Amino acid sequence: MTDDIVALVVRQWQAVDPELDTGPMEIIGRINRCAALLQQAEDAPLRSAGLTRPEFDLLGAVRRTARELTPGELARETFSSGAAVTKRLRALQERGLVDRRGDERDRRVAHVRLTGEGRALVDRLLPQQLAYERAVLSGLDDGARGELGSRLSELLVQLEGRIGGARR
Repeated sequence: MTDDIVALVVRQWQAVDPELDTGPMEIIGRINRCAALLQQAEDAPLRSAGLTRPEFDLLGAVRRTARELTPGELARETFSSGAAVTKRLRALQERGLVDRRGDERDRRVAHVRLTGEGRALVDRLLPQQLAYERAVLSGLDDGARGELGSRLSELLVQLEGRIGGARR
């Protein structure tokens, strides 16, 4: 097996300080590097539809919950800031993919729903995006994908509990 970039970095640090425990770097460094490479690849099906991953995540959150969501709920669902959600919603509304309606009781609150065009776009893109992601992971067999998914889930649950990103 060929060494990855993190293995090289670890060897360099160990040469500088052989007593240094680089174990965390070997995991977190690889997670970060994988995330960076996946972001660089930019989700070809989404890009071809003129969407970014964060925009698609907003559309997907409304679609999968099958109800209107407030911008605050969307921020929690997509791990985004309120300002980022507002900016994305404006762009998606301009494209005719979402509608916002004011709350009858509290004018400060908006409710977001997909338009027919938005729903059709999500329903068309999701299978394409999943096929793209399946191709990205095709170098791993089913067992390796299952094991990796399970281990990453364990890590995510721990991090959500410790760092405070937990949603329930």
